[in-house]
Amino acid sequence: MTFAARTALIALGLALGLAGAELQARPLLMEGKQATFQRVLTRPGTQVLAAPDGAVLKTETAFHPFYVYERQAEWLRVGTSASAGPTGWVRAGSVVEWKQNITAAFTNAAGRSRQVMLEDRATLEALMQDEDVRARLADLVAQSDSGHVDPAQKVVSVEPAEFINIREKLYLMPILSFEEILHPLTYEPDLLLELASIPQRAPSPPAAAPPSPFDAGVVFVIDTTRSMRPYINSTRAAVARIVQSLRATDLGARVQFGVIGFRDNPTSDPAGIGYRTRTLAPLARRADQAEVLAALDAAAEVATVSTPGFNEDSMAGVEDAVGTIDWTGGGVDPFEGRYVILITDAGPDAQDDPDARSQIGPAELRADAEAHGIAVLTLHLRTPAGGAAQHGYAEAAYRQLSGFGGRDFYYPIENGDETVFAATVERMVVALTDTIRTAMGQQPALPPEAGGDARIAELGLAMQLAWLGGQPGVAPPDVLRGWMSEKAVEDPRRLAVEPRLLVSKNEMATMAELLTEIGTAGEQNRSAEETDAFFDQIQSVIARMAQNPDRLIDAEAGSLGGALEFLEDLPYRSQLLSIDRTIWAQSAVQRREILDGLHRKIVQYRKWLLDPTVWTPLEPGAPDGEYFFAMPFDVLP
Repeated sequence: MTFAARTALIALGLALGLAGAELQARPLLMEGKQATFQRVLTRPGTQVLAAPDGAVLKTETAFHPFYVYERQAEWLRVGTSASAGPTGWVRAGSVVEWKQNITAAFTNAAGRSRQVMLEDRATLEALMQDEDVRARLADLVAQSDSGHVDPAQKVVSVEPAEFINIREKLYLMPILSFEEILHPLTYEPDLLLELASIPQRAPSPPAAAPPSPFDAGVVFVIDTTRSMRPYINSTRAAVARIVQSLRATDLGARVQFGVIGFRDNPTSDPAGIGYRTRTLAPLARRADQAEVLAALDAAAEVATVSTPGFNEDSMAGVEDAVGTIDWTGGGVDPFEGRYVILITDAGPDAQDDPDARSQIGPAELRADAEAHGIAVLTLHLRTPAGGAAQHGYAEAAYRQLSGFGGRDFYYPIENGDETVFAATVERMVVALTDTIRTAMGQQPALPPEAGGDARIAELGLAMQLAWLGGQPGVAPPDVLRGWMSEKAVEDPRRLAVEPRLLVSKNEMATMAELLTEIGTAGEQNRSAEETDAFFDQIQSVIARMAQNPDRLIDAEAGSLGGALEFLEDLPYRSQLLSIDRTIWAQSAVQRREILDGLHRKIVQYRKWLLDPTVWTPLEPGAPDGEYFFAMPFDVLP
């Protein structure tokens, strides 16, 4: 054999050996899957060993997630990373199979009762069927708070009194299984969830000093086009009255304001339109609100020409309020109550409008705002100039945008009535200041029973619960295993537990890349006659992406949903991942809606991928691609 041949043979052998090692280093696949790995959760005190019956390497906390690399009788070889290989062995009986990789997060309990976790599904269903479910639930919560629960009640745990934002303090409450039923109060779909939970990190020690007082930042995002001058003047007058009433009181320093003006794309007439968005007054901790009143005066200096079309770029203004405003007010401690008040007589530019700055949609922007603890409230002036058709479009968009904790904060002002508007904006600002009074233990200036805004009173309570939940020493409940209803057992209008998908950075990058490729293919093949070309192109994209093992793509998938296997079998329904050739060919309008929705999600995924505050490692030293985020189902593809 020649030297060259021997060299080639050695190189081939090394390549095969390395390929075998690479295959060995990947976790086992779930049954019937091509790109979804097996995972388990540790039970309390699980020991990780160097070998079966070998030396103990580490004792794990409860519900620590592991990938499974090998199974031998009663032993599993596991690792914390899908790419770094196995790190030890655990007994099969010391872990719990975690098939869906989904977790649950408590919603803010303002406006509903705290929920209970019960030992078994039958006990939960019996509670939901109880004729006096409200009183029964209240009794179980009271028993738990007193520390004396009758064992016969089978209560495993009770939702904490404080709200913990899972984005700011990641905790695992894995969903082990679920069943869909009809809620007995409304006969609408409801998920019963089998859960297990423990905080991802041990709680911090209690604070040595009392927490900072509850305060609020309010940012007005105001349409400053020509038609808005009288409404801006009314807003200034309302704020001036509130500022005057708070002056020299202990509330004065606890409510601070900022102002952003918005118009539309100024390129059609830069001199007349002036700007798209402008921060007229930053949110800052001031002893005197003269700067804010001056900013509202400046806002009343409206554009000198009409902007093209009736809609304006209100989404850009809200996006600036959420993403560029300093919600610490120039300090160290963020405002506990964070409110954006959008005031406009126009609808928002659609994402595919060439005058729109951003492609993010109202639902995605609301989700981003809520994840930052910011509530968006909209005062929509339904003036006759807009017309009924335009008002319907604007209302649908603003209702998607204006929400927090499952509540709607859309305020329509019919016919743009200036008197009604002035009264509404003043009642709104009073209600926001009342949230501070309530937090201080004072009586509200205008309680709901006297004509105050009940929605904002509840919103203030939600903000206070989130504030308490963020204090040092406050952690999610430490429970073992039990059943809860997705919707509140006593009020199915309210979501109590929100299922979320625990996605890695690699998985989100895969979703963003695949959706981008699909969007490109869809734009290139938009007619019904090009349906086959569109799906052939998608198949080519899937095959190419599947060559990268970190992309977690099933190359043999016959659909988009099949390609992203880790999204299959989840308790949610996706329009995008269920499209097939027949659906795509049906309607040009439907194809446009699908592509627009896809573009909005891509924009949001890219924002998250670039935001380091979103991601949390589940293991020290984890590679960047295996940092995790508890992703809400409503923003999945």
